[in-house]
Amino acid sequence: MSDTDQVPAEPVPAATATAASIERNGINVIAESERKGKPADLFWPWFAANISVLGVAYGAFVLGFGVSFWQGAIAGVVGVVVSFALCGWVALAGKRGSAPTMVLSRAAFGVRGNRLPSALSWLLTVGWETVLVILATLATATVLDRLGWGGGTGTKIVAMIVVAGITIVAGVLGFEFIMRLQTWITVATAALTVVYVILSASHISWTTVSALPAGSAQAFIGALVFVMTGFGLGWVNAAADYSRYLPRRSSSGGVFGWTTFGGALGPAVLIVFGLLLAGSSQQLSQDIGTDPIGALAEVLPTWFLVPFAIVAVLGLMGGAVLDIYSSGLSLLAAGIRIPRHFAALVDGVIMVIGTIYVVFAADDFIGPFQGFLITLGVPIAAWCGVLLSDIALRKRDYAEAELFTPGGRYGDVRWDAIGLVVLGTVLGWGLVTNAAAGWLDWQGYLLAPFGLGGKDGAWAFANLGVLVALAVGLLGTLLTARGRIRAQETTAA
Repeated sequence: MSDTDQVPAEPVPAATATAASIERNGINVIAESERKGKPADLFWPWFAANISVLGVAYGAFVLGFGVSFWQGAIAGVVGVVVSFALCGWVALAGKRGSAPTMVLSRAAFGVRGNRLPSALSWLLTVGWETVLVILATLATATVLDRLGWGGGTGTKIVAMIVVAGITIVAGVLGFEFIMRLQTWITVATAALTVVYVILSASHISWTTVSALPAGSAQAFIGALVFVMTGFGLGWVNAAADYSRYLPRRSSSGGVFGWTTFGGALGPAVLIVFGLLLAGSSQQLSQDIGTDPIGALAEVLPTWFLVPFAIVAVLGLMGGAVLDIYSSGLSLLAAGIRIPRHFAALVDGVIMVIGTIYVVFAADDFIGPFQGFLITLGVPIAAWCGVLLSDIALRKRDYAEAELFTPGGRYGDVRWDAIGLVVLGTVLGWGLVTNAAAGWLDWQGYLLAPFGLGGKDGAWAFANLGVLVALAVGLLGTLLTARGRIRAQETTAA
């Protein structure tokens, strides 16, 4: 069967789609009657998904690269803003094509050729939703243990069931419910996060923080790329999944601006605060590597632990909810022919299995976490570069029906685009290392041949591979795809 068979023939009419009903739209183009809202509405899902106090923990992660406070602050803010600007750019395609990100990607990779990046997107989003549920489970157990209310295996099981259950329900119900939920999460987490900052600020020692020695240029680049992969680059494959419901007449500047602003505002502030907090205590910085959210509770008075648990869990769930929704769409775009809500259920089961393993079997968090981010970040960066250039080169809206037809103008398999992702990945993996994750010690194979000091040299942890992969996809598409895109846009519909 062709990919057209994956598209629901009759999407739910706008009048009957409610927050309590299951969304029947999958990877199909959103009907005109269902497009609604304004660009400012995009602020809520993106802010809620990224206001998590995990952003504070990133301050410790960044300092782990051996940079000073000011280097870390610049790397954090620039990395967050630039990476979410990439999301804003991809969100423009959602408004123009009214389809999910990984369907619009077919214009660059071909209808069936796009199954490769869709599979990568699915791995990334399933991985992220699992990480967030793990963190929420560990945070709940740590807080309850400090209160003397438990914290052992039984507490972790209950916490996992509640967090995973709500995440899966949101993924199954879909767009309308998620937009409502993210608005509530935004209000609650923003208020409680401000209180957390106020209560923990007394633990900051500017004398200690300002004395942190400056790191090398390689350390700064490594921190910058790590932040980019942990924030915007981790979301770029989902960036059009929410803007696709906006009317075509919506302001392009508004779509770009609200997506970027909503995603970047919380992390930019929280990373800087995290640098101040972690830079003031070496012990706290080390504890964050094992249980990032739980460690942050150590600086709080007992009376605020329950509100802190609420803000931590809600913030992490905000991200997990967006991930499980987009992971389901990526699974469908990869060629799996099941209804969207079933795809969310499949991803939910995988998420629970991964959470059980890490919470009850693994000893460390930050090592596998960094390895996961950088390893998948390389091919996703290459794909992102291809898509960004493809969007920039297009002057007209997409021929929507042909996004589902291998024999249409977008073709079946675009080997040039796939080749750029493969090339970017091969080069990228050769220029990154993950010493904390032993199963990734094969990476970094190009550091010595390229004269960068090998796996133990100064450039070993600079994560250059992510930037190289992005550049390969971006520049390669600009150089090779201009004529093809011009021909696509002059073809009669």
